[in-house]
Amino acid sequence: MDRIRVLVVEDSLSVRKRLIEVLASDAAFEVIGEAENGQQAIEMCRALRPNVVTLDMHLPILDGVSATEHIMGHFPTPILIVSSSTNRGDLFKTYDALAAGAVDVLEKPTGEEPDGVWEKKFLSAVRLVSKIRVITHVRARLGGPGATRVESAPLTLATLPEHGRSVIALGASTGGPGALVEVLRRVPRGLPATVLIVLHIDEPFSSAFAEWLGNQTGHAVCYAVGGEALAPSGKGRVLMAPPGRHLVARAGRLALSSEAERHSCRPSVDVLFESLAAECARQTVACLLTGMGRDGASGLLALRRAGAYTIAQDEASSVIYGMPREAALLGAADSILALAEIGPAVARAAVKTGSPV
Repeated sequence: MDRIRVLVVEDSLSVRKRLIEVLASDAAFEVIGEAENGQQAIEMCRALRPNVVTLDMHLPILDGVSATEHIMGHFPTPILIVSSSTNRGDLFKTYDALAAGAVDVLEKPTGEEPDGVWEKKFLSAVRLVSKIRVITHVRARLGGPGATRVESAPLTLATLPEHGRSVIALGASTGGPGALVEVLRRVPRGLPATVLIVLHIDEPFSSAFAEWLGNQTGHAVCYAVGGEALAPSGKGRVLMAPPGRHLVARAGRLALSSEAERHSCRPSVDVLFESLAAECARQTVACLLTGMGRDGASGLLALRRAGAYTIAQDEASSVIYGMPREAALLGAADSILALAEIGPAVARAAVKTGSPV
């Protein structure tokens, strides 16, 4: 069996040697190169074509975000971010890299883990990421000197037809940060609908995601605290399930739950979708975006059966065609759409003037 060829990118010599040592302990991996800055990472990735790159965010010459953008724009390679930075600014860089095409993020060892626990998690993450078929991200190419980005004209409230969907529910996992940005950028600000989001992203990397998503899209995004009225009052809002809590609709309001994980996930997309199916399906448009596993598929089916309008992202535009594929196989989606089509589709399904749930 072919070994998994890994490029390790880390500016700290001690950390870099530690990562290489852990990889060398498993015969399934072969470290084919090591880089200490972002420019070296790009050059070695181009020359060596590894199966996977482990990438630190803090790098000299070119940082991890710039390296990710270039790699994913020119020779797409699965990237696992390995980072110890959890302050607000560093988290924003991690989200930028995930939106630019990095597959996943893993916290560096703190030294407090039991022997072997972090090493096992690291090897498992590298193995999993290496199997992912990544797609080309053109962000780096579009951002170069003299480049012009052409986008379709944005929807406005005045251009939207009248429909009866006042709740928009979005679920995502791997590849989700970039997908959510794409969807929300195509949803008009001020649309009088409640947008609910469940994203699988592990702590401690999830704490500032809502703020970052708001900055990227122009929407006011915040974590739900529980008790919010489900029906929008005036302008709409975007609410996310907070780290480690399920988000559910109950008696016209939102609630948070610490009940057991579903599909090893808390928050779970299925938990939100199933609660909406019971509470307000006919007022809901729901979409299952890119992600690994099957969380959200059965919930999307429950919503469709109860009268919601349901969408699954297509394979070509998904970083991971796992969750939406499971939904498609179940017949849970009314429509299977490319990522660029999803924002306009959910916006058109939402109300223009607002109505109670």
